[in-house]
Amino acid sequence: MLFLIIVGVIIGALAILLTHLGNPANMGFCIACFLRDIAGGLGLHRAGVVQYLRPEIAGLGLGAMAVAWLKGEFRARGGVGLLRFVLGFAMMIGALVFLGCPLRMVLRLAGGDLNALVGLLGFVCGIYVGVLALKSGYNPGRAYPQPRGTAFIYPVVLAALLAAVALRPQFIFFSAEGPGSMAAPVLASLGAGLVVGILAQRSRLCLAGGIRDMILIRDPHLLWGFTGIFAAALIGNIALGKFNLGFANQPIAHTAHLWNFLGLAVVGFAAVLAGGCPLRQLIMAGEGDTDAVLTVLGMVAGAAFAHNFGLAGSAAGVAPAGRVAVLVALAVLVLIGFGHRLQAKARRSEKEVA
Repeated sequence: MLFLIIVGVIIGALAILLTHLGNPANMGFCIACFLRDIAGGLGLHRAGVVQYLRPEIAGLGLGAMAVAWLKGEFRARGGVGLLRFVLGFAMMIGALVFLGCPLRMVLRLAGGDLNALVGLLGFVCGIYVGVLALKSGYNPGRAYPQPRGTAFIYPVVLAALLAAVALRPQFIFFSAEGPGSMAAPVLASLGAGLVVGILAQRSRLCLAGGIRDMILIRDPHLLWGFTGIFAAALIGNIALGKFNLGFANQPIAHTAHLWNFLGLAVVGFAAVLAGGCPLRQLIMAGEGDTDAVLTVLGMVAGAAFAHNFGLAGSAAGVAPAGRVAVLVALAVLVLIGFGHRLQAKARRSEKEVA
């Protein structure tokens, strides 16, 4: 417990430091937002205000890889394939409707944003439905050993992104205004990402996993890390005069409560089915899990799709297309999580007819 609290305090403090150094408010770390910015930087969407190859993402993966290598835990594994891509895609749709991943939800709460409290309730409900799917027999699939070389593909891609940040080639896009233009210095962002990647790998930090375990086996172990994140970020925001309690006038947020709730419900449901929240997926990808890499790719594709088709939330709320996308994502997740029961029922019906 103490180790997880210390890990959480360090991560929360680093998140506040990054916002103080230039990252958007309440966005010291946000996996969904950072992957969205990377999708924009690569030209996968053309929303000019959210385009930047965030070094924190590279740091998270490379930090996890380094410590996993040292501990003998770096190994290529996978086997689920396309399913994980779909789950990552759905996860990103929900996160961008809410405007943040579960980690940013905690940071938004620590900044006084009560819209994140609505999102938290949705997140818990989504996880609860995911737990029901697990209890009903849903199996996320077994990971099998893969050729060792496949484990290095993801770290090489991360290194290439870092090189692109340093060299700024013409085919990479960088925002001139908006959240994408707001960033801490590259070395600070990379360093913070490396530290968080190392700590998250050793602690197995995962908010979805913590809530899932609390529901399934009444084990709050993983939740202590997020208690530390919240406490450190709350103290930091108060000390810097950045705490603003309420629903209105919150940075990069909206007050469409139903869609804050449902957006993070999608994220929680998908995270249980995929075996981890967005942060955990990045860490597992760094460890050599190719299924997690596919989940991350699904999130990147989901970010591009969301911004190309106007699905993402904004300060004005959530457009009709975004609302439809959330409902479709929920329907797809229900089919994935409970589809095996429908198949079993159909097989029983066929036998009875025969």
